[in-house]
Amino acid sequence: MRGETEFHHLLDTLPAGAYTCDADGLITYFNEHALELWGRAPKLNDPIDRFCGSFRLLAADGTAIPHDQCWMARALKTRREYDGEIVIERPDGERRTVLAHVNPIRDGSGEVLGAVNVLVDITDRKHAEDIVKTADRSKNEFLAILAHELRNPLAPIRNAVQILNREGALAPESQWAVSAIERQVRQMARLIDDLVDVARITSNRLELRKERVDLAAVLRSAVETSSMLLKAGGQEFTVALPEESIYLDADPVRLAQAVSNLLSNAAKYTEHGGRIWLIAERRGGEAVITVRDTGVGISPAMLSHIFEMFTRGEQSQVRTLGGLGIGLTLVKRLVEMHGGTVAAESAGQDMGSTFVIRLPAAESSPGQPPTADGSLPSGASSLRVLIVDDNRDAADSLAMLLRITGNEIRTTYDGLEALQVASDFRPEVVLLDIGLPKIDGHEVAQRLRREAWGQRICLIAVTGWSDESDRARSRAAGFDHHLVKPLDTSHLAKLLDSVERSARS
Repeated sequence: MRGETEFHHLLDTLPAGAYTCDADGLITYFNEHALELWGRAPKLNDPIDRFCGSFRLLAADGTAIPHDQCWMARALKTRREYDGEIVIERPDGERRTVLAHVNPIRDGSGEVLGAVNVLVDITDRKHAEDIVKTADRSKNEFLAILAHELRNPLAPIRNAVQILNREGALAPESQWAVSAIERQVRQMARLIDDLVDVARITSNRLELRKERVDLAAVLRSAVETSSMLLKAGGQEFTVALPEESIYLDADPVRLAQAVSNLLSNAAKYTEHGGRIWLIAERRGGEAVITVRDTGVGISPAMLSHIFEMFTRGEQSQVRTLGGLGIGLTLVKRLVEMHGGTVAAESAGQDMGSTFVIRLPAAESSPGQPPTADGSLPSGASSLRVLIVDDNRDAADSLAMLLRITGNEIRTTYDGLEALQVASDFRPEVVLLDIGLPKIDGHEVAQRLRREAWGQRICLIAVTGWSDESDRARSRAAGFDHHLVKPLDTSHLAKLLDSVERSARS
């Protein structure tokens, strides 16, 4: 009896709800915290309240838990402890989320006399987690909308630059202006992509598409992406690649993106006339990529934080350089997703910086690539192309660009008009925006595919929406390709060239 009294006193001192049941599940004791959780006092030693049977219990997903399957009942039946998250609905309808932990109570011989259930109230914590999840969803939705809205005006700007570049010789001042616009459009597009990609990675929504790749090819792609910044910066740029190929199991696009961000960072923070190196080598079982520069360097205080989100170094160094401070964060996340590491080194301010990526190298080369006819896209085609976009500048500038390269073009600005024109024009290719008035691009694609003549069309989504879920919706609607604004016109030229060769063969 004394031991039972001491045990009850111990339960009373707990900062959590606690109650006991006998071997038949009848409640024999509960403390004040349990009473607060339940919202009323159950009857002791009463079959009605067996296992707290008069209280409504729910699992974390909201489904009801039968009382003969609650943690207390399971512990008494199986004679072992149980724990987990459970929701208690009080008589007033309020629900409290608790972590329940049930332990059998045994006598000296090991016989189960009953069980004790400790209930830790985590309602406030769960509420805070729900707020964070809601805020995270809202943030991701906002970033997706922001990216879409920013990409839309970039599309006609890039198209206009391509048109001007095809006009022939320009005055030096005009040529400089066109080059400056193109550089800034590329930079803006990169910032948008980085911002969206960081959001995807932090939300675990970015998936790698790994394949066996030659590191040299990945690095060449990274250099090409950063070429305009490197040229504009006026630095001496040196690339050192090994004579023998180094193979990786990697996503070539994402890995090139990581290296390109390091190169762009070096170009941004290295003075005109400085030097930048890109070096690749194999060390044992690792591929090592080094990007080194003679730029502004990194202070010791910043070195340990350089890969954190929105870290941009000393303000005196970067106040005129711009940037969101997310490029290095993205590099770190992408490298780690490949099973690698990235480290930063610097002797201090004005002493340059070195970034070293280490990745597991593959032991063998990829299989023989499929043979090709060796031809390159000509940049010119003669296809019937329908362009559909409610942004008239985007539609008209793309139409002008494709007419210059020899295509027959029609433009429309809403979904219903697109179906009418397509029925008469019978295009071979449709470049179709998604967010259209009257009916959206997905509905237009589905209706076109229902027509016998529409099944042969190459449907290309041209949109500011870039998430994998957006691409999946495009595929489900019948699109063949999903391109993100502002269009990479060289990639579009390759697609059109492929369509024409296929149609003419």
